[in-house]
Amino acid sequence: MNTTIPAFELFNEIGIINQLSTTMFERVLPKGMTQAQFTVLNHFVRLGHQERSPAQLAFAFQVTRPTMTSTLTRMERAGLIAIRPDPQDGRGKRVSLTEKGHAMREACIAAASVLFPMLDGLITDSELEAILPPLTRLRKALDEMRNAKATEPE
Repeated sequence: MNTTIPAFELFNEIGIINQLSTTMFERVLPKGMTQAQFTVLNHFVRLGHQERSPAQLAFAFQVTRPTMTSTLTRMERAGLIAIRPDPQDGRGKRVSLTEKGHAMREACIAAASVLFPMLDGLITDSELEAILPPLTRLRKALDEMRNAKATEPE
């Protein structure tokens, strides 16, 4: 007997959609950009351009610090972010978005706009408007659960 659990089905669908849409998105990104780099750029814009430490970014994206450091190093070389010493912790670093990084985020979104018409006929505007609030609540709840399980580094 195959018993389906709605919560599993939800996460399964989100996972499959994520994999398919990430691949489509990466194919239209400007040359040299990766999904990982775009998500860092988007994170800064979404949270109001606040400086972050590499550890905070690794925590937010649930990746290892070396993985985040590798991504940030490539982004700094491309001029998308600035990394400076943390004035309050001589060993630490602070990361901020540059104007070039903000412009690259906008270029990525513009490049991705070629994908949006595929939604026409698949999902109506009213369905899209209806689905976004519960998905936003789910994302916020998952963020809060992540934060409750581990204290975010400084």
